Amino acid sequence: MNVDDSSISFKVKGMSCASCVGRVEKALQNVDGVKEVSVNLVTETAKVEFDHEIKSEDQTHVLQAVDKAGYRGFLDEDTETSEESDGELKKEGRFVLAGALFSIPLVLPMFLHPLGVNWSLNGWLQMALTLPVQFGVGAPFFKGAWKALKARAGNMDVLVALGTLAAFGLSLYNFFGRGSAELYFESAAVIITLVRLGKFLELRAKKQTTSALQALRDLRPKVARWIKGTRYVEIPISEVKEGDLVLVKPGESIPVDGVVVEGTSQVDESMLTGESLPVSKEKDSVVTGGSLNGEGALTVRAVAVGKDSVLSKIIYAVEEAQAKKAPIQKLVDRVSEIFVPVVVLIAIFTAIAWGLWTGDWESALVHSISVLVIACPCALGLATPTSVMVGTGVGAREGVLIKNSEVLEQLQSVQVVIFDKTGTLTEGHPQLSQIKIFGENEKEILEISTSLQAQSEHPLAKAFTERAEEWKVSPRNAEEFQVIPGKGLRGNVEGETFVLGTRKWIQEMGISLSSEVESLSQKWMMEGQSLSLLVQVSQKKVLGIFGFADPIKKDSKNALESLKAMGIRTVLLSGDNQGAAQRVAQELKMDEVFAEVLPTEKSDKVHELKEKNPNAVIAMVGDGINDAPALAAADVGMAMSTGTDVAINTAGVTLMRGQPSLVPIAIDISKATYRKIQQNLFWAFIYNVIGIPLAALGYLNPMFAGAAMAFSSVSVVANSLMLKRWKS
Repeated sequence: MNVDDSSISFKVKGMSCASCVGRVEKALQNVDGVKEVSVNLVTETAKVEFDHEIKSEDQTHVLQAVDKAGYRGFLDEDTETSEESDGELKKEGRFVLAGALFSIPLVLPMFLHPLGVNWSLNGWLQMALTLPVQFGVGAPFFKGAWKALKARAGNMDVLVALGTLAAFGLSLYNFFGRGSAELYFESAAVIITLVRLGKFLELRAKKQTTSALQALRDLRPKVARWIKGTRYVEIPISEVKEGDLVLVKPGESIPVDGVVVEGTSQVDESMLTGESLPVSKEKDSVVTGGSLNGEGALTVRAVAVGKDSVLSKIIYAVEEAQAKKAPIQKLVDRVSEIFVPVVVLIAIFTAIAWGLWTGDWESALVHSISVLVIACPCALGLATPTSVMVGTGVGAREGVLIKNSEVLEQLQSVQVVIFDKTGTLTEGHPQLSQIKIFGENEKEILEISTSLQAQSEHPLAKAFTERAEEWKVSPRNAEEFQVIPGKGLRGNVEGETFVLGTRKWIQEMGISLSSEVESLSQKWMMEGQSLSLLVQVSQKKVLGIFGFADPIKKDSKNALESLKAMGIRTVLLSGDNQGAAQRVAQELKMDEVFAEVLPTEKSDKVHELKEKNPNAVIAMVGDGINDAPALAAADVGMAMSTGTDVAINTAGVTLMRGQPSLVPIAIDISKATYRKIQQNLFWAFIYNVIGIPLAALGYLNPMFAGAAMAFSSVSVVANSLMLKRWKS
């Protein structure tokens, strides 16, 4: 169960097809205060979002609405384990085996007849063999049908129950009322057994669709080795608190997100990031819960536990993506609402038409039974969610977290990708590469610059202070220090006001640049360097120019080439100077560049591009706080997990490694998933469009119709599972 102030997630049992999903959703939407509902047939879960004024303690009444609709909703604190899932599968298998053992003697004469062997069971024995299948193996269908009818709804259970009861009832009438040998007991028994076999295969296949999510859940360690003084005590992971020290032995899973206090090792983070190579860890290194420790022992201080851990957030993100309904599913939902009533009407019309046309009301009823049992709302209900589950699982395996199925659907249509520069396409760790001091006291000017930079967290400031350690200069006290976003720094040093910032900002302040400063600035900018100018405000004099270069990530070129091969336009959006931005864009062969864009202007540029390309789906890739508005403005926001939480929370897609190549991978996964959804829906619709008329025209025996119905949903799930073979 997941509960917060405005939403609740819970299990729903008893759903058998898309019609059931529609019924549950309609029941929940009628509950006061409910804003949005999403029900997933594959995971048997429902997520309900409430208006903000509805409090969480008032939310459990939604379960009553589910119960009234004929299904069972319950809050489950723990996700179903693999053992419980295996137990359900084995139970279903036993019912299928029982149905087969009773049904085989009934259908055996049909297979022997072409061989010249005329052998058949008498009516009493046929009825005796059919009874346990009809009302034992088939009991869940009758229970489900009764609940659906009480709720004035229709589902797959209604179709199976009506069809098999009609075959069984006709057999009883012929046997007892007319003394006829025309019995259809085998049809009733075989239909139930085959449909139950289909549910068994479907259940087994559905389990595979959730394997990626289960693998993530299995990463969660159950216990931690808590350090208490000089002793080690094993305690449940839920009892570990922030700040506690835990020991991680070689080969063990790291139980918490934390910082290494002691020890060195190699850690396998592949299940979390998709990165296959182990990562070296030493003192002060950050480690993630769920990753696998290598050959060294580590002492780790916990910084995030429980729901705040990275692994829990990843699991929650994948669950959210799988729970949300894809927009394309809305068409399926509309069809599913009327599917069962329409099929029942077609079956009735078939019986009446055949009866009036031929006068053979027995054959007419047999044809109508075929119509009932071949109609399959299951395939419609499984087509989209199974594809989404496998697709998002593949994404998680590759290091791509897709927030919901709406984003998944949009992602496959992306035509323009906008990239932030620093930290996204470049390393984000610029290096101080050029210095020019104007003045006699070089050491004093460096000390003033260091005094301002030492108080800033900007990447350029960090690059500066790293070099300052080599110069062995001592920063002075800077008072009234200010950071001007996108422009630079201001502060007072020993009574004098100094600014250190962009050339554009210095000019905006009305400070004219000498020909030497202007010439040098132009030269460095043309070389692609970012500039910081130090100015003494009272004298309006430039004391120094500092040039910074940010190396392009090795991965960026491959990423941009892949996007170009996919026919996607690429745009660079940077706060850096024109030269630095142009250098990156030219090296990576990008289509368009926007440079010297302030953080507050980035979202405006996204809107501008959307206006220029009104029919295009636009994605934005970034990693910083200043990218958050632009990520939100784009149709699809993609955030590097190496960036800030603000950016990650704003984006629809999180890239678990700081590698731009994950962008085309994410788009390709989306395209592959969407193709599977379209294939599944095509086959689900075409199956019913062709199958129902064939049954109505008398070309399908009820047993073959039952077999076709049983395997249609299995084929849809199997097609979705083929996505697991996807490779980047």
